[in-house]
Formats: sequence, C-alpha cells, structure tokens
Amino acid sequence: MNIDSTMSIRAAAFCLCLVVQPQGLFSANVEVLYAPHDAPLDRLVTLYQQAKRYIYVSVYGLTYPRAVQALVAAKKRGVDVRMLTDQERTQEVKQRSALETLRLAGIPIRVNQHEGLMHLKQVVIDDEINTSGSMNHTTSGNSYNDERMDIITDRVISLKAREQFLSLWNDRARFTEWK
Repeated sequence: MNIDSTMSIRAAAFCLCLVVQPQGLFSANVEVLYAPHDAPLDRLVTLYQQAKRYIYVSVYGLTYPRAVQALVAAKKRGVDVRMLTDQERTQEVKQRSALETLRLAGIPIRVNQHEGLMHLKQVVIDDEINTSGSMNHTTSGNSYNDERMDIITDRVISLKAREQFLSLWNDRARFTEWK
C-alpha cells in the first residue's frame, strides 16, 4: 500500500465517522454576547419573557431592574422562578432591594452558607436554554463592564445545568432560605 492509498483510506474513514455521529452531538447553538456592546441582560430579559415552565437563576449579583421585573412577571404567569445567590452580597443595598422585590412576588431565594463566594453565574430556562459567563446581572455588568454571557440552546447541556442548580438548591448544609 502506498502513501496515497493510506491517505485515501484515512480520509474515507474520517468522513464516515462524521456521517455516523449520533444526532445532536454537535447540535448546541451558542449565542456569545459581550457587554457593554451587546447588552446581554436585555437579551436575557427577552428569554425570561418567553419562559413557560421554569427559570432557575444562580448569580452573585442581581440588581438590573428590567431583569427583576421580568422575573416577577414570569412568576405571575405561573413560571417556577428560583434564585441562588451569595449571602455576603445580600448586604449590598441594591441587591437587598432586588431580593426583597423578588421575595414579595413569591420567588424563593436561597443563599450560600459555605466559605467562599458564589461565583456561578448561570440561568436555566425550560430544559432548553442555559446561560453562562462572567457577568453579574447588574446595570454595570450590562452597560459598562467588559463581560461575556453565552446563551446555549441545547437540551442535554441545559438538563445538566438544571441538575446542578437543583443539587445546590437541595443542599441544606450549603444553602439556606434567605430571610
């Protein structure tokens, strides 16, 4: 067998591998947004408005008024809205105000009790969409800071993100109800 034959066989095998890959293996759609240019939280608010079953939010800071309003509106539509945040951050005035608004709307909030800060910045919506990135959900994060938010549309990845959220939510040693 010569080099050209070997290369042709390898190329054919590679093509065959691409053809027989399971459906959905590369099906994730990722929308990459950068703040301040892309105003990622405005896009997230649109996703909140479209949610039908649930919205699970894990974030250090959530003070962006439009996000708070959209979460409250989702709760009023019957969407299961829950939030995990950082205990220390609840002492900040704007965060406390946002959390009080959410709690008055009936949205349960849990805070970390473990050492260290909540660094997870993730939202999971309806088993189909999840977000990840560096951005806190604040006006500064949306309009001034250099931040990134990825919006991932993929059922498998979103289910994994939901399971992670729920494992934190149900961990009574690490997270407790915010009062």
